[in-house]
Amino acid sequence: MQRLLILDMDGVLVDVTESYRQTIIEAVKHFTGVEVTHTEIQAAKNRGGSNNDWDLTLEMVRERGGSPAREDVIAAFQRIYLGENPSTFAQGGPFDSAQDGERQANREQQPNRNNGLIARERWLPREGLLERLSQRFRLALFTGRERWEAEFTLSKFAPGVRFDPIVGMEDVQFEKPHPEGLLKIVGQVKPEEVYYIGDVMDDCRAARAAGVPFIGIVHPQNPLAADLEKLFWQEGARAVVFDINEVERVLP
Repeated sequence: MQRLLILDMDGVLVDVTESYRQTIIEAVKHFTGVEVTHTEIQAAKNRGGSNNDWDLTLEMVRERGGSPAREDVIAAFQRIYLGENPSTFAQGGPFDSAQDGERQANREQQPNRNNGLIARERWLPREGLLERLSQRFRLALFTGRERWEAEFTLSKFAPGVRFDPIVGMEDVQFEKPHPEGLLKIVGQVKPEEVYYIGDVMDDCRAARAAGVPFIGIVHPQNPLAADLEKLFWQEGARAVVFDINEVERVLP
């Protein structure tokens, strides 16, 4: 029997508190001079419709009086998150195109430049967890990240674990909470049994819309953990755990 386990990346496999979440804080401050809090970011995530951190940043900037173009917010966000050192990235990253060759060469001559907040990301699964899960399930990834970035992160932290397919931002027309990405994976694999693991309301709502049982992760350090857990249960989650390392006990 084909069993499929689809995982989100941010907040599930990777702690992004000091990377993506901190990038939102710094980008909003860059455009407005105002420092938003992790609680405000989590409140937006709990409301849903904020899966894309570029668009969430733009929304928070505009709420605080800023009026930059979306492309300017994305550029600032990526500069803060990815930093200035291309050695951070594997082939397939943002410096692969010919038009970026000169910029890449210039930056390689400055190897001590800031690697960006991506360097602060922390891998969450304990050693052996994904290997054990891969013996029970086919593993797939549905993430709001760009696919090259997800593949880079997996190659850095879990090079021996296969995720297939990997569906990223550019692979769907509609982002979460739309179920397109989940339906694409399920349609390709055609499993008899499937689960999706995520950590925000857009993950949960995408799973519900796709008819895929959802397992929610609510980290204890989440400033609105109790609210999020309640929302997951209200949305029909099959189980809620505090950490990816607890999922084995709730998976059949």
